[in-house]
Amino acid sequence: MAISVILLIFLALTFDFLNGFHDAANSVATIVSTRVLSPRYAVMWAAFFNFVAFLVFGTHVAGTIGKGIIDINIMDSSIIFATLLGACIWNIITWYFGLPTSSSHALIGGMIGAALVKSGPSSLITSGIFKIVLFLFISPVLGLVLGLTIGMTVYRLFQKSHPLRVDHLFRKGQLISAPLIV
Repeated sequence: MAISVILLIFLALTFDFLNGFHDAANSVATIVSTRVLSPRYAVMWAAFFNFVAFLVFGTHVAGTIGKGIIDINIMDSSIIFATLLGACIWNIITWYFGLPTSSSHALIGGMIGAALVKSGPSSLITSGIFKIVLFLFISPVLGLVLGLTIGMTVYRLFQKSHPLRVDHLFRKGQLISAPLIV
């Protein structure tokens, strides 16, 4: 019993590491490439905000993953093991081939697959899965609209400004935007 718990904890920490490893470049690329922060401080900056994000944004995603995808009554260590193992393997494969994927969706897919194997389709909560699939389509469109709106607003506000005069402002802006990426 104790060995299986230790193994699950190790696998969860491995997934967490791979999640950060998989997504870290998105968060720190701009602030490192523009030399706003050194790579060391950029990683610390991203790690700090990843750690405290739940204080600002809550745990809604974790709640959906924990209770809104599969029937909680079938949850056991074998489902957790299969979910984490599948998500870890998927993260490594997609990282190796340079595919832009979501670690959270890998975790969700692993959980759905493990539940299907263990108990069949009746163990799935379709309303929770529907929300996730719906936002797979809504979020890119919303990101496009918000990105265009913010980009056009910033362009119009600063189009007549000399780059050297606004450089310090944009550098500070990068410190704010970098933690919001992941």
